[in-house]
Amino acid sequence: MTLAIRPASAADLAASKELLRKAGLPVADLSAERLAFVAERNGVFQGVIGVESFGTTGFLRSLVVSADARGAGVGPALVTALEVASLASAIEELWLLTIDADRFFEKLGFATRDRADAPDAIQGTEEFRGLCPGDAILMSKELS
Repeated sequence: MTLAIRPASAADLAASKELLRKAGLPVADLSAERLAFVAERNGVFQGVIGVESFGTTGFLRSLVVSADARGAGVGPALVTALEVASLASAIEELWLLTIDADRFFEKLGFATRDRADAPDAIQGTEEFRGLCPGDAILMSKELS
């Protein structure tokens, strides 16, 4: 039962939205262009991660793992794939908002930041301005 991480395609959008809805995460502004990678095990959709790029800054979006695959390394594998691809495309720093996954992201090297410290491009996104609640935790990680 090998986990496969592959680039996301437009065909993955519906399954991604369904998984995000089940997890209570926003989908209003999700598009196929924002999907980055999909995780599958034996052809079964296990998770997805997305990103919005703003020059050398990336906004990690829509990380979700199916309930039956949590704790099996899917989330960290998706984040690693995104970090490698981000570096290859000249993204130097990733930012994200989370409601309850801050401990997960801390283990992966992300640090909590004050919302006022977010780059203007991040502050201008729909997710930052309203899709995520105002008490969502802002985090970032410098890539190297």
